[in-house]
Amino acid sequence: MDHLKHLGVFIAIADTGSLVGAARALNLSPPTVTRILSDLEAGLGVPLFHRTTRAVVLTDTGQSFLDDARRIVADYDNAIDNARGARIAPTGTLRVTASMLFGQHYVLPIIQKYLDLYPDVTVEATFVDRVVNIVDEGFDIAVRIGQLNDSSLLASRVGSVRHVVCGCPEYFAWNGLPSKPEDLKKHDIISAGVLSPTNDWMFAGGEVVRVTPRLRVNSIASAIAAARTSWGITRVLSYQIGEELDGGGLKTVLEEYEPEALPIHIIHPEGRAASAKIRTFMSMATEILRANPYLNR
Repeated sequence: MDHLKHLGVFIAIADTGSLVGAARALNLSPPTVTRILSDLEAGLGVPLFHRTTRAVVLTDTGQSFLDDARRIVADYDNAIDNARGARIAPTGTLRVTASMLFGQHYVLPIIQKYLDLYPDVTVEATFVDRVVNIVDEGFDIAVRIGQLNDSSLLASRVGSVRHVVCGCPEYFAWNGLPSKPEDLKKHDIISAGVLSPTNDWMFAGGEVVRVTPRLRVNSIASAIAAARTSWGITRVLSYQIGEELDGGGLKTVLEEYEPEALPIHIIHPEGRAASAKIRTFMSMATEILRANPYLNR
């Protein structure tokens, strides 16, 4: 049985309301349409239409099956279109956004590699520490850290990050390691206003510790730089210090008290109708970010 052909005939009968109308729409003979419908119903073991001398009317089962049939045929058509579109070289301007440090450290190298591969594409990258409305602000693709609220966007999960408390080994050698979150009150705290707008640091199980920063800075990079000089302890997202951890410049503490990790997604608003430039960038970025050990430990 040619399942897709049978589904197409079934949909045409439902749309036209008659076997003759479906035959005319599909350029088939009425006996052929009748035979295909009979084969389909026999295979399913249920009638899909109530037949009269003047029209055919969907049964309840037929109405439910119609929705599934439309989705299956549409998925098949989209798969064919996507496969054909893969041969088309991406062109035009691609607008991408991400948070500041994530964009600089992880997205920008992907963009550069992408531009080398597709010379007919121009990329406008905006790295900013706020949640942008990608539809209203005209972005094609965004990288989001945290839970997603808009279910209308197509999302691909590429990793996760953790809130980590860190300092340099020399600082801990001089001042000791905190063994529980409450111990942070005894340490010199560096606060990055962008990531920690309040002095309440949340840990696993909903535990909250109110710290008293002795140094406040307005950027994550400044907080990390201060922590690397042995001055104090700061709190950042794990991806922001991946290289420092591997190189020994910083170390994390209180790992067992960390709150739940935050997911990282690449999102875009166009669904399956996405252009070649979006599809190819999504594919490249997803593969590279999922392979990054700082995002997928």
